[in-house]
Amino acid sequence: MFRSLSIAATGMSAQETHLEGVANNISNANTAGFKKQRADFQDLLYRTVRAAGAPTGANTVAPEALQLGSGVRVVGTAHIFKQGAVQITQNPLDVAIEGNGFFVVQQPDGTPAYTRAGNLKTDGTGRIVTPEGLPLDPPITIPAEAVGVSIGADGTVSVSMPGEEAPVTAGQIQIATFVNPSGLSSLGHNLMQATSASGEAQVGNPGADGRGSLMGGALEASNVDVVEEMIGLISAQRNYEVNSKVVTAADDMLRTATQMR
Repeated sequence: MFRSLSIAATGMSAQETHLEGVANNISNANTAGFKKQRADFQDLLYRTVRAAGAPTGANTVAPEALQLGSGVRVVGTAHIFKQGAVQITQNPLDVAIEGNGFFVVQQPDGTPAYTRAGNLKTDGTGRIVTPEGLPLDPPITIPAEAVGVSIGADGTVSVSMPGEEAPVTAGQIQIATFVNPSGLSSLGHNLMQATSASGEAQVGNPGADGRGSLMGGALEASNVDVVEEMIGLISAQRNYEVNSKVVTAADDMLRTATQMR
């Protein structure tokens, strides 16, 4: 059987994965703090028919190799941690990270998770939580009688209390950085978790040790560029189409060979 059939099939499979990534990026174009993904490709093993430098005669050698490729595969889906646009919302519990870092939240099983989405809320006890009710780590509680909340660039959460002229500090938002943020594993729900590839989380105050600062009353939007993704969509579609043409051409050649008498 022609090897070109299986080689083209690997190309079609790779472009399917590419298209899935593009579709996921486009569908999350309005997701706060979302970081787009890029499919990374790698060529497969080569069959060496003749090595470079192999003898071709008594006193001559081949100046180049004769190698036949096996196709392509997807080796990873890298997150692109480019800063998303900061949108002013004037909601006191919305907060955007300008620069490196992730908010730290506590999952139901007690393990930490990390997110760039700063659309925070308060629950029935006054704790600051994500839209799904996961509290910040360390937890911060807003007193029920508070009449105003503000979040400083260094993560300080201040509240205005009745009868008090000066604001009162309710807590300190901390953020985490990683040696290799691309090694984080996506959990869905705007959450990521650390892996051995990402390294341990380095948690501290915003604005210190290379961590980004915070902007209260604002949200970081998705960093997806829809126009760029549409170009990727067209590219994936055309590459898939060309690979399918290779399958068709190989099939025609194989049919011709089988009809020879």
